[in-house]
Amino acid sequence: MFKGQKIIVTGGSRGIGRATVEALAKDGAHVAFTYYSNHQAAEEVYEATRGFKGQVRGFQANAKSLIETKEAVKEMKEFLGGLDSLVINAGVNKDTPLLMMKEEDWDNVISTNLGGTFNFAKSVIYEMMRQKRGKIVCITSVSGIKGIPGQTNYSSSKAAQIGFVRSLSKEVARYNINVNAIAPGFIETDMWHSIDQVKREELLKEIPLGRPGSLEEISETIKFLLSPYAGYMTGSVLVMDGGLSS
Repeated sequence: MFKGQKIIVTGGSRGIGRATVEALAKDGAHVAFTYYSNHQAAEEVYEATRGFKGQVRGFQANAKSLIETKEAVKEMKEFLGGLDSLVINAGVNKDTPLLMMKEEDWDNVISTNLGGTFNFAKSVIYEMMRQKRGKIVCITSVSGIKGIPGQTNYSSSKAAQIGFVRSLSKEVARYNINVNAIAPGFIETDMWHSIDQVKREELLKEIPLGRPGSLEEISETIKFLLSPYAGYMTGSVLVMDGGLSS
């Protein structure tokens, strides 16, 4: 299904991004992914996908900079030989109660998560409109729906991503471009495992399904949104949180 597809995944060197890069390349897609500074993590993705059907290459980019983003997208499209889809996944969190939140932590999270969404979408949208086809999937968060204490910056950026997706989807629908989002809850990433065990057990009690989601569950859902089977979906937000926000 994805053989020969040309896809960009931002923040593809770890977690959901890495799982998505690997799943797509295994199915034959050619994938260019971005990373911020961890060259070793990017190299590990390259090594993990060596021998897969699709070609994979990492490109360093700062999601907060439109200039850097445009240049990275240009290089990635040259590597791919075009562009079919974009997965916006790059993001950061700097959790702390608002009373103690530093201005730079607010600015960094907003400019990376929301600003990065604008920068990457803006960098690809003209070509998608010109070719009259394309798919964009934005990885937001249940934090943007439910609201989580200590995450006013993160929750704000993720709620804004949802508004961005719903608005952009209407702007470009007539060009046969689908724009959708996934809002994961707690997922089995390095971040999840870095949480103190006692705190993790408390969090699990809040999740009706009683477990975190798997990377495979998220990456396979991303693949669905990039597939022809989701051709009639746009402006949608798929919540994958084990019932946390229901």
